Amino acid sequence: MTSHKLISGSSDYEKKIGYSRAVVDGNYVFVSGTTGFDYKTMTISDSVIKQANQCFKNIGYVLIKAGSSLDDVVRVHYIFPNKLDFEPCWPVFKKYLGIACPAATMFVAQLLDDRMKLEIEVTAKIKNT
Repeated sequence: MTSHKLISGSSDYEKKIGYSRAVVDGNYVFVSGTTGFDYKTMTISDSVIKQANQCFKNIGYVLIKAGSSLDDVVRVHYIFPNKLDFEPCWPVFKKYLGIACPAATMFVAQLLDDRMKLEIEVTAKIKNT
């Protein structure tokens, strides 16, 4: 029997839309697309670099709650409304995922809020499994 656990974050969107920030299922944690909002203040920077850093802070927090970490990420999806914002974020991606070196895909798509410059979704292994 596999374990199944829902993890909530601090985003108002979770309640409005009806989803979980992350789902632990068996040996993996699936983290929903996460943006650069500071969920404590519900503010977001105009800088794509600052948003990328905040995305990983938000994701890292949820992964720890799930018994995992950014070093355990096995897949990442990057979603950008503007493809030109992708390359400037590479150093941020390396900073947070340089140890894990997950399989990665970048998509170009419109996001829910025009202030959002990227969204990041990850899948990670649960530690000690």
